[in-house]
Amino acid sequence: MTGLTRLKEAIERHRENKDINIKYKTPLTMTEKSEAVPGALPIGQNSPQKAPHGLYTEKLSGTAFTAPRNENQQSWLYRILPSSSHQNFQPVPDSSSQSLQSPSPSFGKHFNAIPNQLRWDPFDFDKEVSWIHSLHLIAGAGDPQMKQGVGMYIYAAGASMPEKTAFYSGDGDFLIVPQHGTLDIRTEMGNILVRPMEICVIPRGIRYHVKLHNEEPVRGYILELYQGHFQLPELGPIGSNALANSRDFQIPKASFIEDFENTEWTLYSKFGGNLFQAKQHHTPFDVVGWHGNYYPYKYDLGRFNTMGSISFDHPDPSIFTVLTAPSHGHGHGTAVADFVIFPPRWLVAENTFRPPWYHRNTMSEFMGLICGAYDAKGAGKGGFQPAGASLHNTMSGHGPDMQTYEKASTMELAPAKVGEGSMAFMFESVLMVGVTEWGLKTCAKVQEEYNDHSWGPLKVHWKNPGTRGLSNGEAQKGVGDGKDHSSVHDTK
Repeated sequence: MTGLTRLKEAIERHRENKDINIKYKTPLTMTEKSEAVPGALPIGQNSPQKAPHGLYTEKLSGTAFTAPRNENQQSWLYRILPSSSHQNFQPVPDSSSQSLQSPSPSFGKHFNAIPNQLRWDPFDFDKEVSWIHSLHLIAGAGDPQMKQGVGMYIYAAGASMPEKTAFYSGDGDFLIVPQHGTLDIRTEMGNILVRPMEICVIPRGIRYHVKLHNEEPVRGYILELYQGHFQLPELGPIGSNALANSRDFQIPKASFIEDFENTEWTLYSKFGGNLFQAKQHHTPFDVVGWHGNYYPYKYDLGRFNTMGSISFDHPDPSIFTVLTAPSHGHGHGTAVADFVIFPPRWLVAENTFRPPWYHRNTMSEFMGLICGAYDAKGAGKGGFQPAGASLHNTMSGHGPDMQTYEKASTMELAPAKVGEGSMAFMFESVLMVGVTEWGLKTCAKVQEEYNDHSWGPLKVHWKNPGTRGLSNGEAQKGVGDGKDHSSVHDTK
């Protein structure tokens, strides 16, 4: 799949968006506005004594009121009834069909923080459950109550959410990465259709309903961000254009339902890692107009403008970052979460080992595969497969498997296209990521022989230069005997 082909497919997906009432706008940087009925937005002020058309004014704040102007995120909603109009929330019983299958562990508990390299076989579809019940927390770090850390989920659903239900996470922003099937999402601020090769971000607190498009089962990945919000990475010496360009992000147009007489809706809230429900006698989707810079948005991965080396050596994978969430407490340029992709691209570096090098990283790396085969790992049964995943935690060594190394270290280095028909991604975090019991045991998808299959067969190619000129018998002395063969010259 060439870059031009990917762009043409992205353009075709854009043309299809005419059916879902969506528009291109810069994400989370400038104030936007949308109204489903002309005149729904007040002119010249946010909260008039009486809002237009008899609507209620409601402010939705994604940051503290006093956050710096360039970081402040908020939107004003003009709706038929305010979101506060509902009955008390009650915990959802574990036996309910709408319960969370793997609730978030409390701070510092129940996450299995282990240094082992982990890889999972493809996760199964579940045709019996809808969105909420399909959310499986597989790994994470921190605590949503402290607004610190991240959660990494697998979702797999075979049914739309029941009619007259809505869901929101009070714990953090959802970055949704579909692997199979299309999500038809109605949010308070409008509709978004999200397909594989696209991503969607639904910020903390925004209510939504997930319908399966054409009733096709869905499966994918979610990164929940407990602290801060996603933003575009700084480009530095790259300049003003590259990677994900702000013009290619999309936000919904205002769309509302009139349903507030003789009706009952159920609102589900993920709060502190647990699930609650409340009844209300009106639809949550009654926002007639809104303006601000706190809203859901989507991005087509086919529009990512990949950068790379055109001389020698393999650049850091940070050049593939789509979105980032800085972790100011861990130092400049460090992220509590990065969303990184590995799209089809040309490799032309000379005298260079082109796949990712072997490395140990202070960052934790959770990878998934949307389609195709990842160029650094073997595919097929027992390999890195679409709908599977891997986790290489803080300072856990990893890199290409034996077959990939042998091929890449001996191949002719002509210009080559890698990743055709493929899209891998990474959730990267400065935090030490733990694995839930569901992810480690219950799902029964962990590849127990991952380490042995990937790096156990690596061959020794070492040739001791100190044996040159010696007879064969003399050269063999000390080879592989485990002794220290350093010389006094090593200290100079």
